[in-house]
Amino acid sequence: MSHEGREPDMNNVTAARDRGPAIRVQGIEKSYKDLHVLQGVDFEVAPGSIFALLGSNGAGKTTMVRILSTLLRPDAGTAAVQGFDVTADAVGVRDSISLTGQFAAVDEILTGRENLVLVAKLRHLKDPGEVADELLARFNLTDAGARKVATYSGGMRRRLDIAMSLIGQPKVIFLDEPTTGLDPEGRIDVWEVVQGLAKGGTTVLLTTQYLDEAEQLADRIAILHQGRIIANGTLAELKQLLPAAKVEYVEKQPTLEEVFLALVGNDRNDEKHDEKAQTRKDEP
Repeated sequence: MSHEGREPDMNNVTAARDRGPAIRVQGIEKSYKDLHVLQGVDFEVAPGSIFALLGSNGAGKTTMVRILSTLLRPDAGTAAVQGFDVTADAVGVRDSISLTGQFAAVDEILTGRENLVLVAKLRHLKDPGEVADELLARFNLTDAGARKVATYSGGMRRRLDIAMSLIGQPKVIFLDEPTTGLDPEGRIDVWEVVQGLAKGGTTVLLTTQYLDEAEQLADRIAILHQGRIIANGTLAELKQLLPAAKVEYVEKQPTLEEVFLALVGNDRNDEKHDEKAQTRKDEP
């Protein structure tokens, strides 16, 4: 029996994509004249996992994210997201992803809820108000939803920014240095959000230059240095690259983070209580 011209079974195609890695990068290269930013980058990201691309400023992290999100064409190599080639099937990639940049892309004039409703309308979703309310609740922003974003803290803005990027339920989200410029409390808020995304089945690729961030969040960590992946593995696997630790008695001192949170913990709860009270007071 001839199968010429037969259309592929899209259910089988979708199932095959779901079985493979959410992100596959092979031999990606990118240069700007004599500056070689990426020099043969390879890695894979499993579905529903958190993958950290760790590197110093100028290592090529943002360039890699721009290629994966179809904003930049590679000079060589291949990359696919959810089975869609970033060069040959950019539309398929864009339908599968969301990108959150280094700075929160929110409208300060609007309220938090209005920002979410606006994006839901732009995506032609049914009942934008319901979508907005669900995301406000999911990201613990319900009490601040009626306030203008200009009054939000850095952590609240970033949470709102990530919430906006989830409208349309993308399977893969790129977070480019999501905690840049945030205070310790804001960073912890974002960490909790990222962990929640992975628990919900979303694949997360985040770039960071903070070692503790990669250590706290990532299922796998790839270290990008001078345009090349020089190490890739779980935290335990990366630790095995160094000589075995010597057992010594060391008096443990509290970290600065522990001191900070212990000192401001009560104030933080009071601030949240004041925010709720102010919201109720502002309501007509």
